[in-house]
Amino acid sequence: MTASESTKVKPNLLRSIAAYGVHLFTATGAVWGLLSILAILDGNYKLLFVWIIISMLVDGFDGMLARWVDVKKYAANVDGALMDNILDYINYVLVAAFLLLKADLLPESVRLFGACSILLTSAYQFSQTDAKTDDHHFKGFPSYWNFVAVYMLLFRLPPWLNFGVLMFLNVMIFVPIKYIYPSRNSYLPRLTYGLTLLYGVIGIWALLKYPNTPMWMLWASLLYVAYYVVL
Repeated sequence: MTASESTKVKPNLLRSIAAYGVHLFTATGAVWGLLSILAILDGNYKLLFVWIIISMLVDGFDGMLARWVDVKKYAANVDGALMDNILDYINYVLVAAFLLLKADLLPESVRLFGACSILLTSAYQFSQTDAKTDDHHFKGFPSYWNFVAVYMLLFRLPPWLNFGVLMFLNVMIFVPIKYIYPSRNSYLPRLTYGLTLLYGVIGIWALLKYPNTPMWMLWASLLYVAYYVVL
């Protein structure tokens, strides 16, 4: 092997290591999901929020890292999109279903039904061939059940009201409205990215202050939710 050939191999090897490293980073989402479920079973919601925050940070940055190191080229035998969907189902849906069961957020008579309903409708939502559209949107309510369940826990609304919200959002999964993909949004991108960052900061701060989360933080975070819905 000539010197020029060896210089070509080394960068590719490093890029491959980096690409598989990003996939490993994404795969840790399964660990955070398991730890979240264990925290729920222990009734330790503050620890639950720590694992949720970590899983959200992983989910928020892995796509950017994947595009940066070009995983499709340097780790082509791993389907990153499939892995992302599996882990999103664990962290956004399964963890939320456990929380709905264990945190007394729904009426006891429909608690198991409510938890199972989001498992079933989200299985449909995640498996649609165009669940993520070519122009970087989600089609139908994008199964943000972990956010929904956490808001229910923090606001402590009446269980039947929570159940009504849950059923409404289950229906919205089947309504083909486009929802923005925050990290790849083309509508008012600078404003949206800035508000998303602010929402993340306020959200992390609010969760870490549990169970003494100030209500103004929760209401302030809902302003971003309203903005997202409008977009």
